[in-house]
Amino acid sequence: MEREEIFAYVNQKYHSQPEYLWKKYPSYAVLRHQDNRKWYGLVMEVARKNLALGESGSEDVMDIKMMPDEIDALQKMNGFLPAYHMNKDNWLSVRISQVPTSENHQLIDASYQLTNK
Repeated sequence: MEREEIFAYVNQKYHSQPEYLWKKYPSYAVLRHQDNRKWYGLVMEVARKNLALGESGSEDVMDIKMMPDEIDALQKMNGFLPAYHMNKDNWLSVRISQVPTSENHQLIDASYQLTNK
């Protein structure tokens, strides 16, 4: 899965458009509710060394909000990391290309519902 597929999915399902808020980070796209303006996702291109992966280059990751017990379980699986630039107790980073599309969709939906309160 790629970032454009995520953007197409959230546009179709939630009528969300990515918002690029920072000039310093032009590839960072916020996904938020249209009504309450709360974030439910953040898609970023991050250097792998900043993710403690010990590899060169960069990749797209998506931060999503999850329940703490779900975060603990998912971080033990391939494709998931502690949240980058977000509260690590409530957010999780997903290596977009390493997680199947259907699972990315489920994670986005869960984050959307959790932040809809």
